[in-house]
Amino acid sequence: MFVVGMALFAFYAVAVAAAMVIWGTNVLPLAVAGSILLVGVQYKIGKWSALRSVNAEDMSEDEYPEIHQRVEWLANDMDVEKPRLMVANMGVPNAFAVGRKGAGTVVVSRELMQLLDMDELEGVLAHELAHIKNRDVVMMVLGQGVASVVAIVAQWAVLLTGDNDLADFFLAIVVGNIVQFIVMLFVLAISRYREYVADADAKQYVGGGEPLARALEKIQHGNERTTQAQSQRSPRGRGRQQPGVTDQVGALCIFDDDERSLVTRLVATHPPVEKRIQRLRE
Repeated sequence: MFVVGMALFAFYAVAVAAAMVIWGTNVLPLAVAGSILLVGVQYKIGKWSALRSVNAEDMSEDEYPEIHQRVEWLANDMDVEKPRLMVANMGVPNAFAVGRKGAGTVVVSRELMQLLDMDELEGVLAHELAHIKNRDVVMMVLGQGVASVVAIVAQWAVLLTGDNDLADFFLAIVVGNIVQFIVMLFVLAISRYREYVADADAKQYVGGGEPLARALEKIQHGNERTTQAQSQRSPRGRGRQQPGVTDQVGALCIFDDDERSLVTRLVATHPPVEKRIQRLRE
């Protein structure tokens, strides 16, 4: 989601900077309004593309009655509407939630259902429902919108104080992207914190942190085995991308790639899984 947001803004920033050079600062209100519209479009398209990218399909209540029943219990306890449940073949054990409170969707991979026992799966489902209850997906999109607006204002400041020549045009684009990146670092830090909050909420509603802690351990090991197998099949590749899970969906999943350098930790949407497990067992 972070990469998609940056790419969309890069294209939009070029258009805004060009408009400011041609028509001056009068286009600033339109540029800010366009940023807000871009956030809405990104939210709508993001949900649709996330479901489409994993070929998610509705989870049959006849085929998975216990999962539906447990989600209904959790939803009642959390005082949220029961989300739409979907299932997908992701190639790895994982799950994610999209949408907002009252209109949420939870997608569970078949690999996850095969890997976990029902109590562990309930812990994962509680985590995803907590994201919907806390409106975390909406908050992330709004955070990207704030970053875009701040970046456009920074572009405007560069063009307003310059000569509006070609050099200022390119400088405004560079400054806008740098400012957006800095703001997004704070947004991503909030995202990592919200993962801890969702874990704590799940711990509360399932009566303890051990089921979700065991689930995270199994998910981590399952993803590591899949990555190793993929590396062996493709020795020239780095084997880091989860099959069936795009970067956008990875940002939404309960588990994201945990093998990180310092730089990738700064732009990660999830905290280290070891720390999450430790907190769940405290």
